[in-house]
Amino acid sequence: MARGKKVEQVLTLEEKLEQALVPEDEQPYSIPENWCWTIVDKVSTVVTGGTPSKKNPEYYGDDFPFFKPSDLDAGRHVFKASEYLSRLGMNVARVIPKESTAVCCIGTIGKCGYLEIEGTTNQQINSAIPNFNSLFLYYFLNTNIFLNQLWSKSSATTISIVNKTKMESCYFPLAPLAEQQRIVDRIERLFSKLDEAKEKVQAVVDGFELRKSAILHKAFTGELTNQWRQVHNIGLDSWEYVELGNICKVNPKKIDTTDLSDDLEVSFFPMSALSEIYGEITESQTRQLKEVRTGYTNFSEGDVVFAKITPCMENGKSAVIGKLVNDIGFGTTEFYVLRCGPKLYNFYLYHLLRDKHFRDEAKAVMTGAVGQQRVPKSFLEKYILHLPSVPEQKEIAQRLDEMFAREIKISGIAESVLTQIDYIKKSILSRAFRGELGTNDPAEESAEELLKTVL
Repeated sequence: MARGKKVEQVLTLEEKLEQALVPEDEQPYSIPENWCWTIVDKVSTVVTGGTPSKKNPEYYGDDFPFFKPSDLDAGRHVFKASEYLSRLGMNVARVIPKESTAVCCIGTIGKCGYLEIEGTTNQQINSAIPNFNSLFLYYFLNTNIFLNQLWSKSSATTISIVNKTKMESCYFPLAPLAEQQRIVDRIERLFSKLDEAKEKVQAVVDGFELRKSAILHKAFTGELTNQWRQVHNIGLDSWEYVELGNICKVNPKKIDTTDLSDDLEVSFFPMSALSEIYGEITESQTRQLKEVRTGYTNFSEGDVVFAKITPCMENGKSAVIGKLVNDIGFGTTEFYVLRCGPKLYNFYLYHLLRDKHFRDEAKAVMTGAVGQQRVPKSFLEKYILHLPSVPEQKEIAQRLDEMFAREIKISGIAESVLTQIDYIKKSILSRAFRGELGTNDPAEESAEELLKTVL
């Protein structure tokens, strides 16, 4: 007798509903009674992206957006792609409709973007095509509860991965349809106010370099100390043009350590020790002399060190060396050491080296292979300074120290406000998906009835 085909069990709607609901003892937290816990698979269709073969250049063009994880940085408003496909490429790709939420599930797990236009994605992205309110889905996928679920389901490989099936199985708090819209409206109103504040605060942070450049320009053209010169009855004609090499030694001769013990402890500064913000030494180390005698640059207290390689030079890495262990310091050979003579104040030189105008001039003459370019020593030695007297140099340096200290404090406060705004957004989302924004109507039909429409 022939073996019969396996008969698939036909479930009733109530049985399907029971399978779609999260058991009470597994629910992450309590939600309003007319909500229900289900899974992402029931509120959306999850699609994994793919990359059309690069061997066929005809697949690529300017017609159809091909979104990648970096494009999701646009968050709520994703409409620009870093790459585009041709119509032919679109036909072999998995098209994702607009108003879907794209979620990075490889590497930067959990980064989300709301697609405002139709497009496709690469294989690092799983897209959730909504069954109900698209923004209610998007905002939940931005919550910590969803992100934590993704990470808990990620594969422990070299690069963290969450596949389509695991994303589909994440728990989702489903609200009645009208409630979904009220929640979205409330979130967007609150976020709009926060984004307006964030834009203003971000402008303070972004303007730091511009303000710094303007201050330094005034310092090195004499404008910053106009009043000081008037008080001291000194004119701008007291400034003189000099070559840096005539008033400063560039990479002076190393000290003789022949008679010193190999075990003598000395200061050591790797390149990472120099802050890009304000010349602070952040990672000074102590080493034995035998470890650094050869192959390293030597410097003394009061020397100015200047990173000569890219991108450290362009980022302004430099510092004035302070107190050293046993008065001896060593560091990477990628530092230039500048030892000021009596006509040049070291803190004045330090500020000059951090001036963007100076660094742009240095960058223009860098030599070497791309990524390993260096500022020639001759550039520093031949560099022409319009130099004030030492007392005015000290006045300028003091004012710059004070002004930049204020600027850094303001920028630090602004950065903390930006962090706080992001925290407030996460808090709003957390409350929204617990039914705590004051939008819930207990009289509305249960979300279970809504869920039945897709089962």
